[in-house]
Amino acid sequence: MPEVNDPRRGRVNSLQVVARATAGLWHGFMMVLWHLGRRPITEQYPEYKRSLPERTRARIILTRDPDGEERCVACFLCSGVCPVSCISMAAGEREDGRRFAPWFRINFARCIYCGLCEEACPTLAIQLTPFYEFCEPDILTMVAEKKDLLVDHGGKNHDYNFYRFAGVAMVGDKGAHVDEAAPVDLKSNLP
Repeated sequence: MPEVNDPRRGRVNSLQVVARATAGLWHGFMMVLWHLGRRPITEQYPEYKRSLPERTRARIILTRDPDGEERCVACFLCSGVCPVSCISMAAGEREDGRRFAPWFRINFARCIYCGLCEEACPTLAIQLTPFYEFCEPDILTMVAEKKDLLVDHGGKNHDYNFYRFAGVAMVGDKGAHVDEAAPVDLKSNLP
């Protein structure tokens, strides 16, 4: 707002300055009165819960394949892609050669629920569910172990079994595995 005796702009009428200030205050008061007359839009959260979008990402689970075995092969892709390093695990191998994670841990206090771990998982073992209500008063209880994460179903992809198509020792020549095409002869593609 220009001063009353600004030499660059000439003399400003002090009555105009007072009128503008009063109009600004009056406009502010009218806005407050207008909002006081409106109905509140507060949603009472525990009683009323919004319906979330279908692809909401929240709590992480570890799923099983159709045979009831754990899908996780401890490939460390989920922990490698995690931007906040909240996933840790160890790798082990059973007698039949199948890899598994003896322990798997997620720190939900650090997790930002970005879904990169779900995208990186080749076996579809790690999936994000729309369950978002898991606040804890103690931050140490937000660390979930494998027994807390493992569920008895296949999640979104209940029919997928990683070990039917990959992750097993190859028997026979190339192109002889289940649903595998014969190898292409590169020399036949030359001009």
